[in-house]
Amino acid sequence: MSLFSPLQVGALTLPNRILMAPLTRCRAEADHVPGPLMAEYYAQRASAGLIIAEATMAMEGNSSFWMEPGIYNEAQIAGWKLVTDAVHAQGGLIVLQIWHGGRACHPLLNGGAQPVAPSAIPIIGDEVHTPEGKKPYVTPRELRDDELPGIVAGFKKAAENAKAAGFDGVEVHGANGYLLDEFLRDGSNKRTGPYGGPIENRARLMLEVIEAAVSVWGADRVGLRISPLNSYNSMIDSDPVGLTTWLATKLNNYSLAYLHMMRADFFQVQTGDVMSAARQAFKGVIIGNMGYTADEAEAAITDGKLDAVAFGTSFLANPDLPARIAAKAELNVPNAAKFYSSGPEGYTDYPTMA
Repeated sequence: MSLFSPLQVGALTLPNRILMAPLTRCRAEADHVPGPLMAEYYAQRASAGLIIAEATMAMEGNSSFWMEPGIYNEAQIAGWKLVTDAVHAQGGLIVLQIWHGGRACHPLLNGGAQPVAPSAIPIIGDEVHTPEGKKPYVTPRELRDDELPGIVAGFKKAAENAKAAGFDGVEVHGANGYLLDEFLRDGSNKRTGPYGGPIENRARLMLEVIEAAVSVWGADRVGLRISPLNSYNSMIDSDPVGLTTWLATKLNNYSLAYLHMMRADFFQVQTGDVMSAARQAFKGVIIGNMGYTADEAEAAITDGKLDAVAFGTSFLANPDLPARIAAKAELNVPNAAKFYSSGPEGYTDYPTMA
């Protein structure tokens, strides 16, 4: 099977093309520090060709999920070192997804601080989990141009901290309606000046963050995740296919390890073939994500449409997913009620094959 052929992804030689997608699980300990439970969870899934660890706060004060991990202080670095050591001990590879929540943050999660965004446009039609229960999102504060170098510096420090924690690389989170995606898409970025208006301006912050990560790691250990179609977190763009073509072409200048593409919209509001646009424009490795079955992934790789597939909930519920795919075995059913809870239930208690 093509899924089980090795793949060179930048500096990393992956043993298979069955990757673990980044999945927010809210199992960090106090002060957003990863602990032994997280180390156990990731080590269980070390047979993935590559683990892309969950969205992790690049800088303090930007929590969107209450109990998500960070990578901005020494305790968090030490906690993540438990994770990377455990994965490496099982022969696995793991990169860290570095992230800023943007307007998806909430004052109750961040000491009362108002969230920030490219424009003062709130997320509507959804609520955020807080210590006081689910609450509506608030209107964010529009970032000033002179604040953006600090954002880039925060991502650079996160990349440095990820290296200190023993990761094999980093993925810049440019998807799903968080800060970098908010700047990129014209539905959430209504600003003027050097970071607003045409696509080359809206993409500026994302590209500056990529350059900062590359300065720490080298391009061959940096990836980018985008979701041009996904309307999650009230996101939309007037031309998602055109945006994909422009950005994928621009990314060729950076020789990144990979481009990680979410192919569709969770809510099916927006449609379009962004995968073919990316494949045509981008000269490097493309990872597909979002609802692929093993058979569909195999066909897409065999046909040259993709180079690898990142599996989300199926890897969540099946720590031995590559072995199950190889054996054509039945898959465990994910326990959705425990996706964002605490403790081992629905996290480290999924059985492997007999």
